[in-house]
Amino acid sequence: MSGTFIGMPSFPEAARDAVRDTTLRGNLRHATHTIRAKRAGAVAELDDWAQLREAGKQIKDRTLRHLDTHLEQVERAVTAAGGTVHWAADADEANRIVTDLVKATGETEVVKVKSMATQEIGLNAALEEAGIRAYETDLAELIVQLGDDLPSHILVPAIHRNRGEIRDIFRDNMADWGRPAPDGLTDRPADLAEAARLHLREKFLRAKVGISGANFMVAETGTLVVVESEGNGRMCLTLPETLISVVGIEKVVPTWRDLEVFLQLLPRSSTAERMNPYTTMWTGTTDGDGPRAFHLVLLDNGRTDTLADEVGRQALRCIRCSACLNVCPVYERAGGHAYGSAYPGPIGAILTPQLRGTATELDASLPYASSLCGACYEVCPVAIDIPEVLVHLREKVADQGGRGHRLERAAMRAATWLLDHPAALTAGERLASRTRKLHPRRLPGPGVREWTNSRDLPELPAEPFRDWWKKNHE
Repeated sequence: MSGTFIGMPSFPEAARDAVRDTTLRGNLRHATHTIRAKRAGAVAELDDWAQLREAGKQIKDRTLRHLDTHLEQVERAVTAAGGTVHWAADADEANRIVTDLVKATGETEVVKVKSMATQEIGLNAALEEAGIRAYETDLAELIVQLGDDLPSHILVPAIHRNRGEIRDIFRDNMADWGRPAPDGLTDRPADLAEAARLHLREKFLRAKVGISGANFMVAETGTLVVVESEGNGRMCLTLPETLISVVGIEKVVPTWRDLEVFLQLLPRSSTAERMNPYTTMWTGTTDGDGPRAFHLVLLDNGRTDTLADEVGRQALRCIRCSACLNVCPVYERAGGHAYGSAYPGPIGAILTPQLRGTATELDASLPYASSLCGACYEVCPVAIDIPEVLVHLREKVADQGGRGHRLERAAMRAATWLLDHPAALTAGERLASRTRKLHPRRLPGPGVREWTNSRDLPELPAEPFRDWWKKNHE
C-alpha cells in the first residue's frame, strides 16, 4: 500500500498534472458544488450562526492560551477514569507508542476509525512494517485503502472517485483484504454500501484492538468525542477489548458547555446536517461496557511550534470540517493529492507548512497554493483568516532566500531606487514607450519565465501618462 505522501512533488508540479485529468476535475466539481450548496442551506437555518462562529473562535483562542493547563486536566481525568495517557512529541514517537501497545496485546490486526491524526503520522505504514495489519472502516477510507490510494479530502477521502471506479475497486480488491465483493456488483450506492457492510462486519466481530482519533476532548471529565455519519466508528469504539486514541493536543475544549457550541458548528459545516447521526462519547473504561483497556496518545508533532506563532497559531482552531476545501477554486481544480499531505486544500496550505516546516520544496510551495480569494475565511466555522496566514507564511518562505527570492529582492531594490528618482523614472517610461514594438510577449530567464507562461504582458501605451496629461490638461 502506498500509505504516505513522502516524496511527493511540489504543489505547482503536482497540480499541473492534476488539472489535465478531466475525470478527476469532473468528480471534484460535482462533489464540492453539491456539498457546499447543502452546507449553505444548513447554515442559513440558524439566525445566530455569526454569534456561534464568534463563540467557537473565542473558545478556541482562550483554550490555546492555556493549553498546558487544560492538557494536564485531561491527563488527570482520563487516568482517574481508568485510562492511560501517553505523550508523543512527534510522529515517530506516536507510531512507536501505538505499535508497542498493539504488540503487547498479541494481536496482528486492528480496526480503525477515520482519523486525520493517524494519517498525519503515517500510522498504517508503521503498523504494517511491524507486521500489524490496519483495516480502515470508514466507507471512504475503505475505498482509498482497497484502491492502494491516498486520501484527497478531509471529510470525503475518496471524493476523487466516482461510482464506477468504486465498483471496480471493490470487485477487484476486496478479496485481498477479506470477504470478496458480491457477484454482479453494480455501481448503485445502496449496492456499494451493502458490499462494504458485509466486508467490514466480520472485521468488527473479530477485532480485539481498535484505533481512533477524536474530534474533541472535554478537559473537565476526560471525555473523548467522535462524530460520524455511518456508525462504523461506533463499532470500532465499543466492540474491541483495547482502544487506542491518537489525538492532537489542540483538540481539547475546557467544558461540556464549550462542546455544545462545536456540536452545532461542526455538523452543519461538514456534512450539512443539524447534528451528526452518530456522536460517540466515552470516558476511560467502564466495567461490562466497551473496551477493557483505553490508551490516549496526545500528539504534538509541530503543534507547540505552531502555537508560538502569533499569526499562524489560528490554524490550530481548525475543527476539520472541510468547508474551506469545498469552496476553494484551487482545490476544485487541482484535487487533494497535489498538496502532498493528509491535510489538503486551504487549511492544509497553512497547517502542513507549520507542522512540518518549509525545508522541502513541497512544503515551501504550499502557502502559494491559493488565489487569496478569501472564500475559505468566509465559510470557516471558527473564523480562521486563512488568507492572512498564507501571506504570513509566504513572507517566511521568502525570508529563507533561494534564487527566485534573490531575484525578487533585487527587483524590488531597483524599483525603490527608480521611484525615488523622478527624472530617471520619466526617462525610463519614455524609452519603454518608444521601444514597445520590440517588447517580447513572454519574459525570459528563471523566476519570471514560469510567471509569463500563463499570462500575457500588458501592452505599453504610445506615451507615458504624465506626458499625455501635460499635453491634454496643462
